[in-house]
Amino acid sequence: MSLSHAVLTSLLEKATSGYDLARRFDKSIGYFWHATHQQIYRELARMEAAGWIESSSAPDAGKTRKREYRVLPAGRAELIRWAHEPSPPMDLRDEFMVKLRADAALREVDLRPEIRRQIERHQEKLAHYRTIEERDFLHGGALTREARIQHMILKKGILYEEVSIAWAQEMLDVLA
Repeated sequence: MSLSHAVLTSLLEKATSGYDLARRFDKSIGYFWHATHQQIYRELARMEAAGWIESSSAPDAGKTRKREYRVLPAGRAELIRWAHEPSPPMDLRDEFMVKLRADAALREVDLRPEIRRQIERHQEKLAHYRTIEERDFLHGGALTREARIQHMILKKGILYEEVSIAWAQEMLDVLA
């Protein structure tokens, strides 16, 4: 996946300024596709040059150069084309797994403090995801198709964090 497809998706959800897009990115798509604000601005310029998006002066720009971006038909067509491509399997590259193999080979490395830190990080993220779920999806009303899809994405994150915590706790027992 390229950053452009993540940006197109976010802009289709809501036309916005580059700054607001980068902030939204940090709070939603950024959970599974990270990009710096600089990368997002560079991508916006590239996509505008390609004719996928256009920008205009934001209504609240005042005397600033604030621009609001929206997706053009060519950008929509590109996103549809990309969405129909088969996704490759997730490539798991985890430095910590190599450290565990080193521990197994060396027998003199204590990775328990690192595992405890990982458990804390996963618990924090899990608590954050559950807060989002409670706020946005468990209010009892009927959810739209869009909201149900977003909820399922969030559920995958919740399950990932739960499994990561369980695995790390089991690994602590192995390393004891």
